[in-house]
Amino acid sequence: MADKRKSPPLTGVEVVKRARQGNDRALIQKQSRTSSLSNSVISLQGAHSAEILDVKFSPDGQYIAAGAADHTVSLWETFGDNRNIGILAGHSRAVSSVEWAASADEPTLISGSADSTLIVWHARTGQKLRRLRGHKGIVNSVACTRSGRPMVASGSDDGRVLLWDLDERHFVDALHFGYPITSVRFSEDGTQLFVGGVDNAIHVMDVASKQRQYSLRGHLDTIASLRLSHSGTHLLSSALDDTVRIWDVRPFAPEPQPGDSSSPRLYRTLTGAPSGFENLLIKAAWSSDGERVASGGADRTCTIWDVETGKILYKLPGHRGSCTAVDLHPLEPIVLSASTDRTLLLGEILPE
Repeated sequence: MADKRKSPPLTGVEVVKRARQGNDRALIQKQSRTSSLSNSVISLQGAHSAEILDVKFSPDGQYIAAGAADHTVSLWETFGDNRNIGILAGHSRAVSSVEWAASADEPTLISGSADSTLIVWHARTGQKLRRLRGHKGIVNSVACTRSGRPMVASGSDDGRVLLWDLDERHFVDALHFGYPITSVRFSEDGTQLFVGGVDNAIHVMDVASKQRQYSLRGHLDTIASLRLSHSGTHLLSSALDDTVRIWDVRPFAPEPQPGDSSSPRLYRTLTGAPSGFENLLIKAAWSSDGERVASGGADRTCTIWDVETGKILYKLPGHRGSCTAVDLHPLEPIVLSASTDRTLLLGEILPE
């Protein structure tokens, strides 16, 4: 990837490798290593001049993409020397969302921005393949199908979700909501779309008919992020109400009884990761085995919970600003976090 990139790394990029101090049992100090990282804690810094707003591992876990308020996306190697292998510049405002297209033939990255556009990048070369125009407000969230023909959904402050075919320049369909949409996510088979916004609810939409099938209600403030479990059976949501929730989205899950305002699909409510006063859309993530979830927080930590018990396993410190986004490695016990302090942290997680 490095020898073909269009944009060189920013000067001053550095990788700092260090051991944690104190009694934090989540990150390795003197115990046996559990991942292929070169060190137990690695700080990636110097690539961005403003807050990092989103971060994702590539589907194979070999690379990292981070979008920032300085209008750029940085690309990093997860292992080895953790090199910064490119800076993707093309947006004119903050990059609010990044997503890897898992079903694409070539390594493809999509970025959404406050400039109302999406850009499709060839991640190996850094080439901008196309810019997607259609929104009239900030693009808050981008999602891709997991299999089949690669499709993209984008949610915006303009109150719409636009659906895109990566082979086309113009959107192929639109869902109108009339209020800002803050997060979108496809179902496992791509036939449904989970949509969250400022109405505090998550609406499950049929992609073909554009009809709402049901809604998930329980959050008391704006939905900040949505992530589907690797099995496709449960949905993770974070919100500005200081909670992270897990929902059962299997077709045969029970529906609420008439007059019952609670949701029988609500599997777990997790607390301990404050959203803060900055109104950041803090992002959460699943582990590959579905046994853990993680979220950033305004308390500058990454919080990891046990899904079955709902208990906090780890509070991982290290950032000097709000932890805006997290991701968990698809193959190894590694947590990745981004922050308003302009850095990324890679950390090795101990087994229980």
